[in-house]
Amino acid sequence: MPPAPRRPWRIVHSECSLGWGGQEHRVLAELEGFKRRGCAVWLLAPREAGVFKRARAAGIATHPLGVSRPLFPFTALALAGWLRRNRIEIVNTHSSRDGWLVGVAARLARVPLIIRTRHFEVPIADLRLSRLVYERLADHLITTSTRITSQFQNAFGFSSERVSTISTGIDVDRFSPRAAKAELPTRHGQEEWPLVGMVAVLRHAKGHVILVRAARMLRDWGIPVRLVLVGEGPSKQPIEAELVKLDMVNCATFTGHRDDIPNVLRALNVLVIPSLHEGVPQAGLQALACGTPVVGSDTGGIPEIIRHGETGRIFKSGDAAALAAAVREVIEQREQSSAMSTRGRAMVEEHHSLDAMLDKLDALYRRQLG
Repeated sequence: MPPAPRRPWRIVHSECSLGWGGQEHRVLAELEGFKRRGCAVWLLAPREAGVFKRARAAGIATHPLGVSRPLFPFTALALAGWLRRNRIEIVNTHSSRDGWLVGVAARLARVPLIIRTRHFEVPIADLRLSRLVYERLADHLITTSTRITSQFQNAFGFSSERVSTISTGIDVDRFSPRAAKAELPTRHGQEEWPLVGMVAVLRHAKGHVILVRAARMLRDWGIPVRLVLVGEGPSKQPIEAELVKLDMVNCATFTGHRDDIPNVLRALNVLVIPSLHEGVPQAGLQALACGTPVVGSDTGGIPEIIRHGETGRIFKSGDAAALAAAVREVIEQREQSSAMSTRGRAMVEEHHSLDAMLDKLDALYRRQLG
């Protein structure tokens, strides 16, 4: 059993993103985890948001969040009253719009601890405005990787007491090498081709097009592979266009959203993370926990978990030829790849389990609130 908090915190998370990806997965994981530990938890999000619907289905208390700019002052005042009535001790905002709205409401309500979580390493667009959100409307910053932490320390001069790096935790019982594998679609004549997959929202920054180009190169080298692209999102059309352009349509399958991700990961020969910007990708940790070989780009927090030559292979972001070469190594160097996967599983168990994440968060709350 996970250790109980020293006292049951009253925690609110807010998320304005309507999609369903790694960031939203983490929000729900924190809510569910602290609820299991006896805390009172709530989610503030738009009704149409994927995380709102899933939180309700999981039995998490929800409160709809309106983000209309003209109604900002009235919404902030109403939220401040709601936070006071529910005696909220900790507010954690996750996106830009709720960072402003809920941050202002939490300040008005005098919430003891306001946290802002930053999930991705992307350029800080406006330092002046961002300083208001990350300094005035938050007491502490949580990032998912040391590179994001360094980015904010360099930009705003944050001390080590002002920002914490806490990567997302993985359920190591659910994501395990010892369980069933998914039966993925296979075309005639491709049964023996290695399965190379991605589990990610379909958007430009995830680098799907780079994987398509790498797969074409592998085919030209006499190593045809099947691509399995798991997820949904706004950028499916450019990926499809690249598949047509490179005559790779018959080698790729879009599965859409799937709930059996552990089974999918166990079925893959290689998981690829070709992101152009990233935090610490949950799919990478999940694959390592399942014993699946991983190839990742050298961006964001990816090298923190995919340690080159130790737990996986790293290639230069955006370089399709380097990605193709790394995938070829995984396929041809099976013993080395298996050893890396074993070390990856051990690393996740020791440092990146769900309980480890919750323990680090609880320790942070204790330090900040006493």
